[in-house]
Amino acid sequence: MSDSRQSKIADLRSASAQERDTTRPIMLIGFQEQENLGLGYLAATLKHYGYRVLLFDFQSEPEAILEAARSATPLLIGFSLIFQFYVRRFAALIRYLRQHGVHCHFTIGGHFPSLSYRETLDLIPELDSVVRFEGELTLLELADRISVSSDWHPVAGIAYRHGTETVENPMRALVTDLDELPYPDRIHQPRAMLGRWATPILASRGCIRTCSFCSIHMFYRSAPGKVVRTRKPARVAEEMRILLEERGISIFLFQDDDFPVFGPVWRRWANEFVDELHRNRLPGRAIWKINCRSDAVEPELFGKMRDAGLYLVYMGLESGNEEGLRTLHKQITVQQNIHGVEVLKSLGLQFEFGFMLFEPSTTFGSIRENLAFLRTIVGDGATAATFCRMVPYDGTPIKDELVRTGRLLGDVCNPDYDFLDPAVTRFYNALAAVMDKTGWVHAVGGLSMQLNFAWSEFAVMARLFPHLRGLGAYGSRLRKITAASNALLFRIVEDTSRVFTDGARNDWSLEAVSRRCEGLQEEFLTQRNAFVYANQSGLLEVRGQSAAPEGAHAQA
Repeated sequence: MSDSRQSKIADLRSASAQERDTTRPIMLIGFQEQENLGLGYLAATLKHYGYRVLLFDFQSEPEAILEAARSATPLLIGFSLIFQFYVRRFAALIRYLRQHGVHCHFTIGGHFPSLSYRETLDLIPELDSVVRFEGELTLLELADRISVSSDWHPVAGIAYRHGTETVENPMRALVTDLDELPYPDRIHQPRAMLGRWATPILASRGCIRTCSFCSIHMFYRSAPGKVVRTRKPARVAEEMRILLEERGISIFLFQDDDFPVFGPVWRRWANEFVDELHRNRLPGRAIWKINCRSDAVEPELFGKMRDAGLYLVYMGLESGNEEGLRTLHKQITVQQNIHGVEVLKSLGLQFEFGFMLFEPSTTFGSIRENLAFLRTIVGDGATAATFCRMVPYDGTPIKDELVRTGRLLGDVCNPDYDFLDPAVTRFYNALAAVMDKTGWVHAVGGLSMQLNFAWSEFAVMARLFPHLRGLGAYGSRLRKITAASNALLFRIVEDTSRVFTDGARNDWSLEAVSRRCEGLQEEFLTQRNAFVYANQSGLLEVRGQSAAPEGAHAQA
């Protein structure tokens, strides 16, 4: 069942004429551990049209959220659910609010609800609606209709229950011109690093790539409209300058899924962006990080961006063998991945990467190819090695293929699969037991994560504090420790795999791995803390000169 009536609100300009009553506030609840730009854009749009918006961290105590809802009597509460792993936790909070007398309209948005709205409504029956895909205009119209007691059911871009059926309304087109949106609200305290303040920012929305494991490109392809839209370079640079001059923020973390640098059109955009940064006098005062693919990395453009403040590049390399890249539909080669890393190293740009050592086509042969690839790119200690197992998210082609072939296991919060070779499954479980217990590659306090934080910190030092005493020597020591950590990690993975292919003895007990890991971690922390202590006067002097945003607190 669906309602074919079209929304009256097609864009922000026509929204101005919509009838609304803004006397009651709107509550938005989502993860705020790292500033949530999605909620920021929603809040800014609602405020632009007169609504008061209350933002809450999903991880706050339920009692505090309930008290705020009772006190504010909001018009509606919107929940932001990006990853499906948390759907039951959201369900528990929503049920708790309903059971304690919060009766306003509940809606939810994000990747999982947008792509799996029926499952979301089934799992969280207390919801009134789902806002699908980009939510600024849909949430605004939903609030407007509810505020004047108008029927909200015809709103384009939502789904809801009608009796035993699920209604999917006509989809609302993606926002055509991102520059029509107001700058996002930035309620969350910015992150601190070495006395400087960091915040996320966006230059574009959407991803033109079609990786089989990624729900992001499915999110933007499912609604009508242009898949990838870029903001004007001048507007992005202006926002950076305003944040620097008004809030003292000088480290910008671009959250674009694929920063616009690939192909002639996007390279023109990036060159114009660099020009705008210079026009706003930002190089030397601000630095920035991007996410991109390795096939977009080339010396001339990235050299210009480095000189304009680019200090860190994250690449989703994902696999070091051709079969894995085909399974993941990366449409890239192993050699292109290696070349991208080599270019960044030659330019002196720090990099991080995503890597799936395990995915549905994994064999022992591919594992060893992947280890050889990892040794090639980070055997020198340029950054810490990390890897993961591919997760089959809802709405992705690879999850659908696992369903078709009868290989999908687990449930919505823990989707899983077995490998085609049962011995690979046994190997994965044995390796995961050690990695999970030590937290080596995944845990926030794990060795690889700490080393990569140190490399990010070092890149900031090199750009903003280049005259720190002993910086070069500290970088050499950090590289040596990172190389040792990587070499040990690769050896443990390879030796453990031989247990299942060659019947070799497993010499890597949890105690032995933990002992070696802790030794490297102690060595790293000793070196890092000694260097920071030796330079504390210079760092504290800069900290004193940096204006801290109101209410912000430094994080250790």
